[in-house]
Amino acid sequence: MVAPLLLAIVVGTISYGYLFWVHHGVQQLASEAARAAVAGLTDAERAQIAQDFVAGNAAAYGVLEIRRMRVSTAAGAAPASTFQVALDYDLTGFFIYQFSGILPLPGPRIRRTAVIQRGGY
Repeated sequence: MVAPLLLAIVVGTISYGYLFWVHHGVQQLASEAARAAVAGLTDAERAQIAQDFVAGNAAAYGVLEIRRMRVSTAAGAAPASTFQVALDYDLTGFFIYQFSGILPLPGPRIRRTAVIQRGGY
């Protein structure tokens, strides 16, 4: 009688832990890609550096798959002089979303951004 409840708690804990791990990994990867982009001299070069960084380092997080990820970059206006790296990660098809009717789950799309300042310190 207690076993099904205990099993549900264990599976739920592991699943939510995995979701938090993915959310954290996407944010960290966006932050590191933005930091790496500082080395670029132009916005196009910064965008390429960020793309290359994400492609080369996503596997290091263990849970992130590059095929599920989209990278976008944007340059801020002149007064702010910022550069933004945004990662969009798609968890559609992950097994826990089969229980979305009975569990309060975040959406399957994870979007995280990181912004750096382009000079003018």
